[in-house]
Amino acid sequence: MKIHEYQAKELLKKFNVPVLFNRVVFSAYDAGQVAYNDFESQGRQVVVVKAQVFAGGRGKGIVYDPETNAPVELFGKEVRGVNVVSGENLADKVYQYAVKMLGKKLVTVQTGQAGTIIRKLLLEEGVSIEKEYYAGIVLDRKNGRNTIMVSTEGGVEIEKVAEETPEKIIKEWVNPAIGFQQYQARRLAFGLGLKGEPFKNFVYFITQLVKAYEELDCSLLEINPLVLTTDGKMIALDAKMNFDDNALFRHPEYAELRDISEEDPLEVEASKYDLNYIKLDGNVGCMVNGAGLAMATMDLIQLSGGKPANFLDVGGGANVERIANAFKIMISDPNVKAVLINIFGGIVRCDKVANGIVEALKQVEVKVPVIVRLDGTNAEEGLEILRNSSLNFRVAKTFEEAAKTVTEVVSSL
Repeated sequence: MKIHEYQAKELLKKFNVPVLFNRVVFSAYDAGQVAYNDFESQGRQVVVVKAQVFAGGRGKGIVYDPETNAPVELFGKEVRGVNVVSGENLADKVYQYAVKMLGKKLVTVQTGQAGTIIRKLLLEEGVSIEKEYYAGIVLDRKNGRNTIMVSTEGGVEIEKVAEETPEKIIKEWVNPAIGFQQYQARRLAFGLGLKGEPFKNFVYFITQLVKAYEELDCSLLEINPLVLTTDGKMIALDAKMNFDDNALFRHPEYAELRDISEEDPLEVEASKYDLNYIKLDGNVGCMVNGAGLAMATMDLIQLSGGKPANFLDVGGGANVERIANAFKIMISDPNVKAVLINIFGGIVRCDKVANGIVEALKQVEVKVPVIVRLDGTNAEEGLEILRNSSLNFRVAKTFEEAAKTVTEVVSSL
């Protein structure tokens, strides 16, 4: 589960992680009022206007008019996802930026040309920056430990740094038995070349950040950039926070933080039925039971020359209701030209799955070809049920045959 920057910063403040003064607004009128009351009249001379969307690269992203698809301009230059406002008539300028941004489309390297609509803005005070760094925490699944990563290359996509200059990423792995240690915090600070007051401030910052990551049950916590100010402070200038979906039951309060307007509608619909669904850009719908099988199925479709349209895992309980809902969600995607059902009967028997598929297709009208591959417990019985049904299936005996068949079917359409 993802949340916005302004929400992440509110949570970080509870752990005494230093952030700048900010306010979130949802209308241009509110932007002007807040800019005057909380910034201009309080002596704050710089306001940074930030689009609140689930996409990175906002600073370089360009705002477009969704109707004309033309770049939006203000004061003789293109409006970006992040704009620094200063000088006289501060509140009026912020208001004008809000008018130009809210309801418009932001296109970044992560959104592609489709972009994403800006529905809220974060107004944040400016700060004098001496140096930008990167700090992030994520679970290293290979080592089974949380990993703290820092780099002197702040403000740059960490993926780019990892690819081009991996030696500039410093890592510390947290032993779950003893937790994050102060010597590790100091080692990270030394790795960044910090000394004196900045060194001490960083050690405190990263210690509190790790505490926030663990207690909030995050799956990702990224500060990019983490800035060193000219007076030696360490401040989270940006914050990206994702929660571990498996831990949401421990945090019912997170439900109110969810912004479904920023999520894919089909993924939102799938979550209502506890289906694991991720939309992709291909044309082959994939229905499987198990995340590992889903990954393998997508790989084999790709190797066979096809392109998966989704990742859809119905889980161990592949019953009629789940399969029917899965079909409804898959065929709601107009890009899906064929469906591959790849089920391994382990916890659930293949004959029960076959009955579920037959009954589900009596409830849902599917106009695209359906290829089915069943293997495992009672696989032959399941295939016989499919063959004897009045519905039009193409049955594959092997995993490879299923992938090749669905790819050939799509290619012939």
